[in-house]
Amino acid sequence: NLSSWSHDVKFTIKKIVKKNNFILIGSSMGAWIALNLFRTFNKQIKGFLGIGSAPEFTTRIMWKNFKKETKKEIIKKGLSIVKNGKYEYPITHQLIKNGRKNKVLTKKFRSSISVTMVHGEKDEVVPLSFSKKVLAIFPSSKKNLLVIKNGDHSLSRKTYLVKITKELNKIVSNII
Repeated sequence: NLSSWSHDVKFTIKKIVKKNNFILIGSSMGAWIALNLFRTFNKQIKGFLGIGSAPEFTTRIMWKNFKKETKKEIIKKGLSIVKNGKYEYPITHQLIKNGRKNKVLTKKFRSSISVTMVHGEKDEVVPLSFSKKVLAIFPSSKKNLLVIKNGDHSLSRKTYLVKITKELNKIVSNII
């Protein structure tokens, strides 16, 4: 769940990065985990790059769009296998409940770091509005939204990765 994954990343940063400064990069759910880390490492974080950011997706996308039968099964049995395209995912009630405990879009982060959101124009998994919501919680930051034409959720094509790398280089150059 989000709490566990955020804890694992926090542990890793404390172990490897220690007191050094760093830039966070998170794709999809990874952006949500990254936003959780601001609570602990706000002073060390010098930039944030989100890719197809999906904070609070367990309630704002999944739960909201589940059929009544799926919701009932998750609540009653604790689990439902949800199909998305050609994949099946086990969705637990615990995951949904834990997602509700990890809200990040209602708190403002008072930081003047560079925050860039990169989002695919044709992302069918997470709406562009999520990247805009993330930018809104950084009122004092240097913000940028890059919408990649014809880009999907993964943004894994080489041409997209080149654009993402350029955005990361801009964040780095603002720090140096």
